[in-house]
Amino acid sequence: MAISANRLELLQIADAVAREKSIDRTIVIAALEDAIQKAARSRYGTETEIRAEINPKTGEIRLQRLLLVVDVVENVSTEISLQDAKSRNPEAQLGDFIADPLPPLDFGRIAAQSAKQVIVQKVREAERDRQYDEFKDRIGEIINGVVKRVEYGNVVIDVGRGEAVVRRDELIPREVFRNGDRIRAYVFDVRREQRGPQVFLSRTHPQFMAKLFQQEVPEIYDGVIEIKAVARDPGSRAKIAVLSKDSSIDPVGACVGMRGSRVQAVVGELQGEKIDIIPWNDDAATFIVNALQPAEVAKVVLDDESERIEVVVPNDQLSLAIGRRGQNVRLASQLTGWGIDIMTEAEESERRQKEFQIRSDLFQQTLNVDEMVSQLLASEGFTSVEEVAYVDAEEIASIDGFDDDTAAEIQARAREHLEEIEAELAEQRRELGVSDELLEIAGLTSAMLVALGKDDVKNIEDLAGCSADDLIGWTERKKGEVVRVDGALTGFNLSRADAENIVMSARVAAGWISPEDLIQETEEEIAPEEGEFSEAEEVAVDDAVEFEQDNGAKDGAVSEN
Repeated sequence: MAISANRLELLQIADAVAREKSIDRTIVIAALEDAIQKAARSRYGTETEIRAEINPKTGEIRLQRLLLVVDVVENVSTEISLQDAKSRNPEAQLGDFIADPLPPLDFGRIAAQSAKQVIVQKVREAERDRQYDEFKDRIGEIINGVVKRVEYGNVVIDVGRGEAVVRRDELIPREVFRNGDRIRAYVFDVRREQRGPQVFLSRTHPQFMAKLFQQEVPEIYDGVIEIKAVARDPGSRAKIAVLSKDSSIDPVGACVGMRGSRVQAVVGELQGEKIDIIPWNDDAATFIVNALQPAEVAKVVLDDESERIEVVVPNDQLSLAIGRRGQNVRLASQLTGWGIDIMTEAEESERRQKEFQIRSDLFQQTLNVDEMVSQLLASEGFTSVEEVAYVDAEEIASIDGFDDDTAAEIQARAREHLEEIEAELAEQRRELGVSDELLEIAGLTSAMLVALGKDDVKNIEDLAGCSADDLIGWTERKKGEVVRVDGALTGFNLSRADAENIVMSARVAAGWISPEDLIQETEEEIAPEEGEFSEAEEVAVDDAVEFEQDNGAKDGAVSEN
């Protein structure tokens, strides 16, 4: 036992433990000092303040009792009078501690056992700290190890100075490991837990494949080729987007290697996972077309606002574009970050004809024009009566066969139609008992006020008591299925920010909060790194202040998409 050994053996034991556990020698010596202090307290009393020091060069142990300098001594084991303290140290003051040397201590069996437990505990804590510090900086790396055991499908790996675990869901499907097998995996998390640091590895993480390419392709390691995005269906198929910073180097060819040697090395490690290497492009449409390889794309239509894209493919390419069980389009969507809708040329043509016919019929009925005029308006891209009514008259007059008089007449009919609808909505609103004060809330149209009235929201107080979910709806899980619950204004294409602006403006109008409170609340929600209002917050504040300053102002109707 270290504590009963002579001085030389004490240092030798400290050195051996430090080497075996890969921890600092000073930590082991500090653990020995703590053990000696605990044993000394059991001898001299637990209330006694004991300090033990071990000379790291000679191994000499020095024990001292710390006594508190006081006016009146109540406990001689822990206190010393000021007069006695000054006899030992002339500079002693009240509240200081005086070190009183103690004779060497012979440890009994119980004291030695207690000291051993202290040393084991301290060394174990130091070992855990060392393991955590070693692996926390290796998150994002690939490490090699040997399978130590398999527990309930989870693989425990010996990684040299500790253990790591690959959970069952982080293993490639149909992958089996046995004790003694060598394994490579990606470090994606390191946590401190009650039982010690836990190192979590993964073989299904997208970055695992990226790091494998970095090991196999020198151009990626050197930074000449950059991996921009990765999408995986582990064990089946993957897509990786690469970009070359040197125009003379083909990024796809460099990743494939001579006769596919480089990519095959990665495929072999991933249990035969097929890999599509895609050239990255800043243009979203081009990149998405590349990502859908090997399918050929005839046409794309982007919606930047919702980040969705419609992809039109030849009829014989549909199954190839979608892939088995939707795998190809799903991976392409993950790789690009865009929602992708795929249709054939025949489906796209049929849909466009249907949309054209609907718009043509709309114009023919609402504007009281013949079929030719309505078709000309629809073919020019007009989608609603509002567009026709408020667009620049020159755009309508520039249509073949139209002139200024025709454009003026069409716009007059469009505005007359909208006024009729507005009058009907106003009458419905009044019949429902919706207060005129709701007209003052920016962002609400007559159609929205009618919808609110049908949902029993009829005045400022009612609207102020609503939440954004009450207006636009929400989703909830019932019996394992996600169910959509509609709100009062579902169908008006309101965003959550729009709904929140309407509610906050109503609360200002109702006097529940002041514009200053709204400004202060908005400022507190600003991210520190941005330091400015978001667009939605600025709208809410501006609307609230404008309403407060000019209660009679009415906001124009918001056009519906």
